[in-house]
This record gives sequence, structure tokens and C-alpha cells, in this order.
Amino acid sequence: QVQLVESGGGSVQSGGSLRLSCAASGYTYSRYCIGWFRQAPGKEREEVAAIDNDGITSYADSVKGRFTISQDNAKNMMYLQMNSLEPEDTAMYYCAAGKLTQEDYCTSTNILPGGLEANYWGQGTQVTVSS
Repeated sequence: QVQLVESGGGSVQSGGSLRLSCAASGYTYSRYCIGWFRQAPGKEREEVAAIDNDGITSYADSVKGRFTISQDNAKNMMYLQMNSLEPEDTAMYYCAAGKLTQEDYCTSTNILPGGLEANYWGQGTQVTVSS
């Protein structure tokens, strides 16, 4: 059974930092894409960042230069370091994973639900940034 469990959300002031964690279990594909998307109330889901099994990363333009995605394969953990947070970053952040076929690339766009095969996501962790 695949489980993705997010943690690390909270409330910070503009300019602050947070580190989100995603604990992954039961996901055994050798080629995979794992990452984050977010959704604010009344808005559509938005890409954030993704990383593949080789450590190649992809970022949405809105977070490039401020957010850093990483993974620790030994611990089955994935992280999102968020710096210089802005009120516009306020959202529920979801960890997501998908299987990569030979034709797929891991991008912050196709980590959104429905973008890849064997697509899973967690329950989310709330990030609130006040001005």
C-alpha cells in the first residue's frame, strides 16, 4: 500500500522559511517522479517542484530560486525547503508521486494529479504566510 505523509507546515511571516517533509512508503518503482503541488482555497491546483529517481529537479517559475527540493533515498524521505516565503505561497501543500515510463520526464507540471501513471498523493500540510 502506497502512503505519502506530509509534515512541516505552519504559519510564518513574509520573508520567513519552512521545510516540508514527505515520508513515502510502499512505492517501489525504479523510475519515479516525486514532488509537490499546492492548492489555495478557491484556486486551482498549482505546480511547485519535482525530483526524479536520478535527482534531476524541476521547479515552477513562481518558486524558482526560493524553494529547493531534495530527497534522501535511504530514508524514503523527500523535502521542500521554502525560503523568502510570500503571502501568495499560502496554500495546502501536497506530496505526490508517479511512475515514469520510458517516454516520461519528471516535471513540476506532470507531478500534478493525473499527469503520470500510478499517481498518488498525500493528505496535505497547510502553509500560511502572513504579510
